[in-house]
Amino acid sequence: MATLAAHSPAETAPPHWTQGAPDAADLAQIPGDAGWPVIGNTLTMLADPHEFTRAMVAKHGRVYKNRAFGGWNVALIGADANELVLFDRDRLFSNEQGWGPILDKLFPRGLMLMDFDHHRADRRALSIAFKPGPMRHYSDALNRGIAAQVRNWGGREMQFYPAIKALTLDLAADSFIGIPWGPEADRINQAFIDMVQASIAPVRKPLPFTQMKRGVDGRAFLVEYFTAETHRRRAAGGGQDMFSQFATATREDGSLMAVDEVVDHMNFLMMAAHDTITSSATSLIWLLAKHPEWQDRLRQEIEAVTGGLAADGQPRPLSYDDLGRLDLTEMAFKEALRMIPPVPSMPRRALRSFEFGGYRIPGGTPVGINTHFVHHDEEHWDDPYAFDPLRFTPDKVKARHKYAWVPFGGGAHMCLGLHFAYMQVKILLAQMLPRYRIELAAGDPEWQAWPIPKPKDGLRIRLDPL
Repeated sequence: MATLAAHSPAETAPPHWTQGAPDAADLAQIPGDAGWPVIGNTLTMLADPHEFTRAMVAKHGRVYKNRAFGGWNVALIGADANELVLFDRDRLFSNEQGWGPILDKLFPRGLMLMDFDHHRADRRALSIAFKPGPMRHYSDALNRGIAAQVRNWGGREMQFYPAIKALTLDLAADSFIGIPWGPEADRINQAFIDMVQASIAPVRKPLPFTQMKRGVDGRAFLVEYFTAETHRRRAAGGGQDMFSQFATATREDGSLMAVDEVVDHMNFLMMAAHDTITSSATSLIWLLAKHPEWQDRLRQEIEAVTGGLAADGQPRPLSYDDLGRLDLTEMAFKEALRMIPPVPSMPRRALRSFEFGGYRIPGGTPVGINTHFVHHDEEHWDDPYAFDPLRFTPDKVKARHKYAWVPFGGGAHMCLGLHFAYMQVKILLAQMLPRYRIELAAGDPEWQAWPIPKPKDGLRIRLDPL
């Protein structure tokens, strides 16, 4: 299997990603649509991905083929399909060959683009950054950073999505990289913004003046920066921020990870964290604005845990040891992740032929599961478009299919940073709700569904001081 150097992502896809790709004859027994000549269903999918999936399931069932983005793929829809692909008991599915064509040019060798033993070894080494000691350090940094910004948000109308995106990037500079907010952090943040935008740019070559060129340039800057910093932090003996933990992480035999591997993992983690947390925090604030009774319930829970406002009138910090006491707050976040999962679908590639839903899918077929569809599937959720955090009481979770709710993926590739996401969102609410009442300023926004959901108007809200 090809190994890509951190400094030189592939100009073209490695040949093993496309060898053996199926044609129409290989998939003849599977129902589906080829769409228009040349472009297939690409534009129809992009126009409304969720409606496209609903229509295809209604017409063809829960296993269907679809021609889009230059080739055939097979959709596997349902909680059982999620379990088959995510748990992957028989090592049938490649993450590398599923996500690689989308992300490799800018984020090669990220943890999500690794398979099997290589993935297990790197995940074990990186997990040191999410142990209680470092997490306690991140908690302190999040409390400081969020409080400093949220106190300036009140008494006016604002666009929440760009505000929380900027804050999340600043928090990442502090918690992830361990540098203060300022010009250096701003340049790093801009490089990440350019890379993320380039990952979905229609022009896939770094031609002058294109978004892809800005993304490739941003990557070059970050590779140089993180390479130098990895050497510096190893010489200094590490630190409590996430990057220092990665730089000094060791494998099972005690050896340090290669510097270029540390660089690639750090690049990918920053990308994976900032857009997904921004999306999920925004969806939760939107839903709380629509349901003020839940604002009141969460506010009461938070104040009971933290002790409410301090003598200076500011909300008290939410301590690391108290994160697990916010049961209703966690249920509300889980319900927001159900209604608007930050990763609506997940691609893989079948390494061998397999059977599912009465069909035989040949090896080499790109396949995908649809998180958003299953999160709204009446087979598992009553009134699935209603906001009801009490779906996540322990008894209801136990009674439900384990793979009916998969916003963080599952199996060996379960999101490594999921507890960091819970922590950031709980600390955000612990600073917002004791200060403000949240109201929508312009009605319900229209949401961009793909690749990571966001409100098209930025989510215009008012934060009225209590």
